[in-house]
Amino acid sequence: MNEAIADFITYLTQTKHYSAHTVVGYETDIRGFIRFFENFSGADVGLQNLAAADTICFRAYLADRQRNGLIPKSTARALSAVRAFYKFLGRQHGIKNSAIDLISAPKIPKKLSKAISTDNVANIHDALMQLDADQPWIGARDWALVVLIFGCGLRISEALALRNRDVAARPDTLRILGKGNKERLVPVLPAVYDALEKYTALRPFGAGGDDALFRSVRGLPMSPRMAQKSIESVRKYLQLPDYVTPHALRHTFATALLADGADLRTLQELLGHSSLSTTQLYTRVNMAEISAIYSAAHPRAHINDDE
Repeated sequence: MNEAIADFITYLTQTKHYSAHTVVGYETDIRGFIRFFENFSGADVGLQNLAAADTICFRAYLADRQRNGLIPKSTARALSAVRAFYKFLGRQHGIKNSAIDLISAPKIPKKLSKAISTDNVANIHDALMQLDADQPWIGARDWALVVLIFGCGLRISEALALRNRDVAARPDTLRILGKGNKERLVPVLPAVYDALEKYTALRPFGAGGDDALFRSVRGLPMSPRMAQKSIESVRKYLQLPDYVTPHALRHTFATALLADGADLRTLQELLGHSSLSTTQLYTRVNMAEISAIYSAAHPRAHINDDE
């Protein structure tokens, strides 16, 4: 068994080029499963024993991790490592096991972004200007992107998909192509256009109407990863919490509107959510507020009980 595990580790390192940290995690999870299997079966585990493991064994393994207080994310990662090991054994040693393919990983609760305080948003502006003092157009670009996401609630991919022609005439609304190629209209505040115009006035290239609005230092369309790295730099510079990300700016937009009395349906449209349940989760709306909205909006809520 140790030889098979060593071969798998070599495969992860030399063929898959996984990092040392990832490889250690895989080995830890696989050896943990082997120890569990030995206790579960009451015998030493060889390759043929692994082939005979059934769904009862795998489900018991997941239940054992839950009893030991391991979080779903950790268990899902461990199950993924065990699956990968089985696939490797199938290719290299002819060890086949179909039972593991019938096991579903535990559901991982969605981790919601937190809202960013207005003070921190202002601090982001100052930090961007300082970090990019030698190339002011880059600081202006990154701030314009921040204001666009924060002021319109766009996904980062939606903001980066904009062309110069989309904003040239300062329209009251932007036509956004969101997930699933669904279009929506998003109102735009004057402050957003002010930030965009400061950026485009400094931008050294990419002024054509069909050109991407946000450009990299090489003149190429800006990628989501570049935008994320910019905020990461600011976060480290200001020593802000890890939740300060481009997506958190969108979350801040949503929570601010909700706090100002926006209804969930309007917010759903502005955010481009296909399901209202996503908006409810996104904005941490509690059930009391949802019930109140339902009572006020649902036709049968106004019918007397005795009718």
